Formats: sequence, C-alpha cells, structure tokens
Amino acid sequence: MITAADTHVFPRLLDLAYPNVERGRGVRLYTTEGFEILDACSGGAMVACLGHGDTEIVEAARAQAERISYVYNHHFTNEPQERLAERLLDVAAPEMSRVRFVSGGSEANETAVRLIRQYHVDRGEPERWRIISPAQSYHGALFGALALTGRSSLQQPYDDYLAGHLHIPPATWRFDPSGEAALEELDRLLESAGPETIAAFVCEPVSAAALPGYSPPEQFWRGLEERRQRHGFLICFDEVVTGMGRTGTWFAAHQTPLEPDVITGGKGLGAGYAPLAATLCREHVFRALADGSRNFEHGHTWDGAPLPCAVGLAVLDALTERGLIERVRDRGPALREELEQALGDSEIVREVRGRGFLLGAEFVDPRDGESLLPDELDAAALVDQTAFEHGLLVTSTHSTADGYAGDQTLLAPAFIASNAELGEMVDRFAAAVAEVERAVKSALSGAR
Repeated sequence: MITAADTHVFPRLLDLAYPNVERGRGVRLYTTEGFEILDACSGGAMVACLGHGDTEIVEAARAQAERISYVYNHHFTNEPQERLAERLLDVAAPEMSRVRFVSGGSEANETAVRLIRQYHVDRGEPERWRIISPAQSYHGALFGALALTGRSSLQQPYDDYLAGHLHIPPATWRFDPSGEAALEELDRLLESAGPETIAAFVCEPVSAAALPGYSPPEQFWRGLEERRQRHGFLICFDEVVTGMGRTGTWFAAHQTPLEPDVITGGKGLGAGYAPLAATLCREHVFRALADGSRNFEHGHTWDGAPLPCAVGLAVLDALTERGLIERVRDRGPALREELEQALGDSEIVREVRGRGFLLGAEFVDPRDGESLLPDELDAAALVDQTAFEHGLLVTSTHSTADGYAGDQTLLAPAFIASNAELGEMVDRFAAAVAEVERAVKSALSGAR
C-alpha cells in the first residue's frame, strides 16, 4: 500500500493508502503484495470492457507504434483515424454523420459543448448558449464539462469559473417516478431563461457514477422530444460510459424513443489499452458548420492520433467478432435479477437498477427504508473498503451533499466475464453489503 507520504505522485485522495497494481488478466487484478482482486468495475472507471491483458489489442498497438504512433491532427490525417471513423459510423452509429476523436470523456464532452455552440452561431442564432441538464449527473472534470452538472459537491470551490447552465432534478422514485415533475421544471427553465437562449439539453441516457444504472422514465423522453421540436434546441447524449455496448446496444441512445443530435463516447472505445474517446454528430449539425464558418477551431494534442485509433479499431473488431455486444444484451437482464435476489433481504438496499453490464444499488436508512443514510457515516466508502476486503473492486458514490441521492454503488464488469465470474462478483458484493449493513445498524443504534 502506498500513502501520500511514500510517493512523489500527487494522489487524488491524500488520506488514502493505495494498493499498487502490478498486472491484470481477464477480470482479475494482482497487486505487488500478491493480493488478487476480482474486478467488477472494469478497472474502476468502467473502462476495461475487454478485461485485462488482451494480447490481440496489445499486438495491434505494437504493430501501429512500429509504423507511426503520432502526428498532429492539425497538419495530417492518418489511416487508422480514417478507418476507425468509417467503421464506427457503419457498425455502431449509422444514424450519425461525423466523428471527432479525442483522448477522454471530459474532452469529448468539452468538444460537444463547443460544437453545439458553433452550430447555433453558424446558423445565425448566437443568443443560444445555455445548456439544460439533470442536476445529479457527471460529465467530466474540465471546466466546460464540469458546468454541465448541478452537483454542488463537485462544483465548489470552482463556481466562479463555471458557465451558468441550468439543471433539473432527476426523475427518480424518491422525487418524481413518472417524469412529469422533471418536464414541468424543464418548462419553467425554458420560460424563465427564454427558449431562444437554450442551445441544448445534455444528459446520460443511463447514468453511471453520479446515479448508477438510472434512466429517466419513458414519459420524460417523449416530453423532451416534443420540446426539442417546439423550441429548436439540440439534444446531446453523454455516452462516455454507456457507449460501445455497455447497456446491450452499441449506444444506449438506441434504446430510447428519440435520436440525439450529438453523442459522446469513450472508455470502452479504447477499452483501457489507449486513451480514446469521440464526439459524434448527425448530418444537420455538421452541415451547419459546412455551410457556415467552415471551421471548427477546437482540438487537443492527441486528437485522432494513429496509435490510439489503431487500438480503437482492434477493440471494435473484438467487440464484433466475439459477439460481445450480444453477450451483454442477452446476459444483462439475468445479471440484474441475480443481483436483486442476492440483495433482496437487505434493509439498506432500496433499489437495484440498470441495463446490460451497468448496474447500480442504492442504499437507504434501514429505519424507514427511504431516507438517505446520515452523511457522517459515508456508507459509500465503507462499501468500497469492505468489498475490497472481500477481494472485489466496485465503485461507490457518496452524493448526500447534492441533495438528490445518497450512497450508491456501481457494478460494471468486463464484457468477457464468464457466468461463473459474474456469479462470484454478485456473491462477494452481497457478502460485503451484509457486512456493511451490520456496521450501519450498529452505528445508528449507537446514535440513538
């Protein structure tokens, strides 16, 4: 274990002792101390959808590096980028028209914001700049992406640096199970800001870190589409997590009753073997720039570089040739049922939700089965630590300060996980939750 006092690295959490991972194989990680960890979260950030140590992807990266690993997108295009764009649109998103490759999800969402803004400017509507999005969300760490969430716990102390975008509460069982209240708040924001100032609505079709496994009800999607048609804003889906098959289709957008104008994807596109993400748009979005300024002055150093794009091609080939999207689609419903059954007797688990290999468990106060757990318990950290002691990697969030959700845990296994491995993940997680429940009840009893 490495602490902040033991390293020259600037760690994210200075009070945490970090296990030092030495290698990985399939869905298992191994630390330098010889500890084996069952990876139920694809490397911890829902990235390694093909698992660890895939020799075909490694070989594709090696072969490309021997030819050419990097050229700047401002001066050149390259064959891996051209082929990946063509294949991605052909196989995964035929409704889209163009794609810009970047290094990560924050950059993809930042690119989307810039693209949305320029779309309206080039069409002669420069007054459209505000974005509306669900408050309980996460879209990245760059300031443009950070402004898209309404979570005060993330935005402080950077509020003065962030754009004044607008936010609606999530349509969850706690606040708005039908989605009607969210639509009413959307209408209120449109009226108060002026619909002519709204550039886009941005959301995750299935949420990940901020609200694991959550998706708005059908009524909300249909109401959002009607308002897009009436007011002229764009819809952008943040699929940095859900893209590339995690919910059982190439993009989760394919499971909603509307087509977004812009989609961002990442994580699974590079599968943990190279930093790679993408911003995709439909033809009318591209056409606005093509008929307008004919310039999209936005980019990052590694955009579309040969090496990560070659990795993306190999990942795309692996997903298609091994039938892994179909695997997630067919196995996902049973995996959710198994998780629900394993946690069915827990008094601190209120809801198990999600699609495909993106599942979430929401924790509540066992005294009434509804309230958020007391903030000072930080049950999310307790779940992560207890799961780790059971040799399991999961990702939890302690969102109590945001006011819309409390402690939650996300499971996002690699698509290559066997049925036995998935069962082992469920069993270890259920054992960890049972242990946490005993600790929570004990703490609450002491508080009384």
